[in-house]
Amino acid sequence: MPAIFSAQASPEVLAPALDGQDYLADVTSETIALGDFIREFGQGLLNQVRMQHPPVYQPSLDQQTTVWQTRQQTLVSLKRKPFEQQAEAVQACVKLLVNRDEPAAVLNAEMGTGKTMMAICAAALMQQTHPRTLIISPPHLVYKWRREILETVPNARVWVLNGPDTLRKLLSLRERIGLKSDVPEFFVLGRVRMRMGFHWKPSFVSRNLVVGGQRFKAACCPDCLRPMESAADDGETLPVSAELAQVMLSDRRRKCQHCESSMWTLIRSGRPINSMYDLVLNALQQLPTIGPTTAKRLLKTFGEKTLAAMLEDNVYEFVNLMDENGDLVFSDRQAKRMERSLASFEFSIGQGGYQPTEFIKRYLPKDYFGLLVVDEGHEYKNEGSAQGQAMGVLASQCRKVLLLTGTLMGGYADDLFHLLWRMNPTVMIEDGFRPSKTGSMAGATMAFMREHGVLKDVYKESATTSHRTAKGKGLTVRTSKAPGFGPVGILRYVLPITVFLKLRDIGQKVLPSYEETFMEVAMQDDQEQAYRAMSMKLVTILKQALAMKDSTLLGVVMNVLLAWPDCCFRAETVRHPRTKAVLLMQPAMFEEGELSPKEVKLIELCMQEKALGRKVLAYSIYSGTRDTTARLKALLEERGFKIGVLRATVDASKREDWVADQVERGIDVLITNPELVKTGLDLLDFPTIVFMQSGFNVYTVQQAARRSWRIGQKHDVRVIFLGYKGTSQMDCLRLMGKKIAVSQSTSGDMPESGLDVLNDSEGESIEMALARELLTS
Repeated sequence: MPAIFSAQASPEVLAPALDGQDYLADVTSETIALGDFIREFGQGLLNQVRMQHPPVYQPSLDQQTTVWQTRQQTLVSLKRKPFEQQAEAVQACVKLLVNRDEPAAVLNAEMGTGKTMMAICAAALMQQTHPRTLIISPPHLVYKWRREILETVPNARVWVLNGPDTLRKLLSLRERIGLKSDVPEFFVLGRVRMRMGFHWKPSFVSRNLVVGGQRFKAACCPDCLRPMESAADDGETLPVSAELAQVMLSDRRRKCQHCESSMWTLIRSGRPINSMYDLVLNALQQLPTIGPTTAKRLLKTFGEKTLAAMLEDNVYEFVNLMDENGDLVFSDRQAKRMERSLASFEFSIGQGGYQPTEFIKRYLPKDYFGLLVVDEGHEYKNEGSAQGQAMGVLASQCRKVLLLTGTLMGGYADDLFHLLWRMNPTVMIEDGFRPSKTGSMAGATMAFMREHGVLKDVYKESATTSHRTAKGKGLTVRTSKAPGFGPVGILRYVLPITVFLKLRDIGQKVLPSYEETFMEVAMQDDQEQAYRAMSMKLVTILKQALAMKDSTLLGVVMNVLLAWPDCCFRAETVRHPRTKAVLLMQPAMFEEGELSPKEVKLIELCMQEKALGRKVLAYSIYSGTRDTTARLKALLEERGFKIGVLRATVDASKREDWVADQVERGIDVLITNPELVKTGLDLLDFPTIVFMQSGFNVYTVQQAARRSWRIGQKHDVRVIFLGYKGTSQMDCLRLMGKKIAVSQSTSGDMPESGLDVLNDSEGESIEMALARELLTS
């Protein structure tokens, strides 16, 4: 083995490889796992790579430079100082963007390492050369960004572009073009608001005209008052009636044929509010502890103008509101709750909505924003998503892009293609990945997958009798993608612009230990027998359907077999999705108060943790039709636990405040769907996390598992995955582990087997791999 890799191998040593099979057999028998190979020869390989591709940032050399020392002094002057490894990551990103003049950088840092903090520090270092930082954030983290910026950067000015007054703020920003600010400026834009368009309606005036001896109302331009015209069959142009104009102008925004003025206008969405009194009344009732009666009493005492001014300009003056006797209107408890709520509350009587992305592109100079920070960057990987396209527009309008993510890749090469295209299209075009003449990216995506990803060509040969004079064979080819990203792609596109940081790298004893455990739970005998019978019957029906080339049952069977062990406290009726025919009826296995084995295990864990003074975060993916959260809440409350259930009905921007209220109330267990808390929320009060089910999404599992293992956590963190023995849940967890191993290849970790990186033979996705497990078992 060493002879093959040695540059000094003699011809005598290599000669046996030319004559016979013995040498090849010896080499094959010496095959070792990639992980073992890296551990044994890794240092030598690493030194060789460093010689051929030296890193952009090398601490031992860069720390001797004046530029590094100046930037380090800036970091030390911040209100909150980054840890040593955080500061090194920030220095590396800034050197890549500023000194190397790269258009984009990726901070691929593990969940909980403080990506928000590091991005703020990087923006602070770049304020002199790249003034004004634009941040794209998930909607529920917009105010967390504002809070952390104000707590970190001295004298920072933060503009929140996420409320109903976004257009007013953008117009104000446009008026300030050319004026220099003497303080660092940050603009935080929610990703949902970023892609939201505006509501509009046709706008024209009606005038009485006489045409052909007949009087009628014509639609005229509001500016020049000339009538809107259309061509008649004989080629003559005639004025358009107001009724017809309403229809003609409603399909798209048009301009006047004569003066080019707009014949449309913005309107507010939702129920119209006719007066300032109604507007302020509705705003007050959105605050905690204020109902309709209290809101009307406040309006009667202080008036709508006074309250509107407080809510719009100085919300904390409202919290400390005093009556005519000089007494505070709100108690300490009310003031504390309102102050927390007002941190994420916006009130506006300004203009209606307009898509911020469109405004920035049309009405602000290119490169007006020096740095674009994209939080949770992997959320913008899809080709056709509105938010992904909007992010691409903003990236083209900013001088530099810093993308933050903890899970850069979900397993497939095209996860990276569209991100790379939006961040740095020049490199992609140089490599030949360019859109077609019609603007389609399908061909470029497929070419990228063939060169750097994994594509499977499935050939199917079948006999056919369609030939008139002879028998023939039909050959069909189907191409599908599989997980994997080649090392050449990683070296070409990922490593040159990416800074990696792991929690274990931070050190300095800032984090407690982290432990992931899987617990296999055995079903009851009758539960297991029912599952076996149900599985056998459904899989038989599925095979019959697939034999007839009908795949509509695939999703139904998979979902039922995955969900039933956890949801067998209710009767299950399986219907054909198309014909609605009943395929299976399974009665409930457990009574209302009777515990299933997995519920017994959860209660045991909660009791153990409560005895140690630890709170538990329980994840259940079944919070809709097969709602398990209400049942878990009832079962735990019967045993003396205080429970909080976070549902999707809690607005995303208010979830952090909602969780804080529940902790203040003294809950022992928080139950929720992992999708609701997978990004941004710091759940430090819950050091024990239990996954009742995992689901299919790699991003969600990786993010949700690290909600409490973050900087600031003082307790050891335990993450426990529960799965029923002998069920599809076990296959799902195993396949999820493989998918996570593939995703780690772009996060600085190397799986044990090279095949895990280059080609996962299990199939296109976890769902399809799981389907194969069902059909072959």
